[in-house]
Amino acid sequence: MASVSIKNVWKYYGKTEAVRDLNLECRDGEFLCILGPSGCGKSSTLRMLAGLEHISAGDILFGEKRVNDLPPKDRDIAMVFENYALYPHKTVYDNIANSLRLRGMDKAEIDQKVKKAATLLEIGALLDRKPVELSGGQKQRTAIGRAIVREPELFLFDEPIAHLDAKLRAHMRGELKLMQRELGTTMIYVTHDQLEALSMADRIAVMHEGVLQQFGTPEEIYRHPVNEWVGGFIGEPPMNFLDCQLEDDSGALTLRHPEFQLSIDGEQASAIRGKANGGAPSAVKLGVRPDEIGISHEPGDQAIKAKVLVTEPLGGDMLVDASVGDTKLLVKTKPTFKADMGDDCYLTFDRTGWHVFAGDSGLAYF
Repeated sequence: MASVSIKNVWKYYGKTEAVRDLNLECRDGEFLCILGPSGCGKSSTLRMLAGLEHISAGDILFGEKRVNDLPPKDRDIAMVFENYALYPHKTVYDNIANSLRLRGMDKAEIDQKVKKAATLLEIGALLDRKPVELSGGQKQRTAIGRAIVREPELFLFDEPIAHLDAKLRAHMRGELKLMQRELGTTMIYVTHDQLEALSMADRIAVMHEGVLQQFGTPEEIYRHPVNEWVGGFIGEPPMNFLDCQLEDDSGALTLRHPEFQLSIDGEQASAIRGKANGGAPSAVKLGVRPDEIGISHEPGDQAIKAKVLVTEPLGGDMLVDASVGDTKLLVKTKPTFKADMGDDCYLTFDRTGWHVFAGDSGLAYF
């Protein structure tokens, strides 16, 4: 096993900064996800770890060993790609065994390792088939099996299940997490899919435009986004944002929107004052997740009047698009809620889960 340290790493393609001053620590035996949209620098980071890309500046260490100038073959890593990269003329058995044969390993030991990996991945009955006879999920298991038998210190996954259908992706998420727990190997997994990251990782590194935005556990990332961008990127359906003015009237903080006003007090008010150097900012954004908004046909205390735009039944849930003045909000509620377009409704926000972000920088006050 190995820990991984990324220290002040930069990656340039010409004059373009793909990765900017990245600092990350992956613990021994940890499942770390690097998450972000296309072009955020996550794949460039993985390829630098693998030795497939030159590091423009900074250092990468495996344990205490600096690996900047080590070729890929000397890094003791195994990498799984999105496109499988299987030999089409070889059987599943031969694809998995290939790297072991290149090492000159004993035939009996190769057989034992291949069959052990195949059993773990539930492809033992497929060892005599060729890739053309396999489904997408079976091909990906074969590619993972090829990596497992090498028993590397570090696994690198580059969006390995991105192209599979939704049902198979859900199944493979569970399989990969179980495999990592059983092997106890350090894994770094790159993905643009937040559901993969939230459901599988021990910790998540969220990147945007080459810059690390936040690094923490899935719960920390989801419950306590450090800025508006992370809050909007993490969560499905996405967080709602409302442009508000924050007013300080004799020590009482009030959020004012053209259609409502809400008070902020206690620890949340203290957090705003502390991060704003004692004062209260004027322009802010209120962030509320769809499942932290209550919806009713009856008015209530602190309820905000809105209009129903459309309802979207999802089986066990109901999504309601509602408008508060010119602002559209998405609400996630129970499927028993019934409404027609144009109906009045009343919304309440869960104040233990809402967030206020600075209007200029986007940084979270809480």
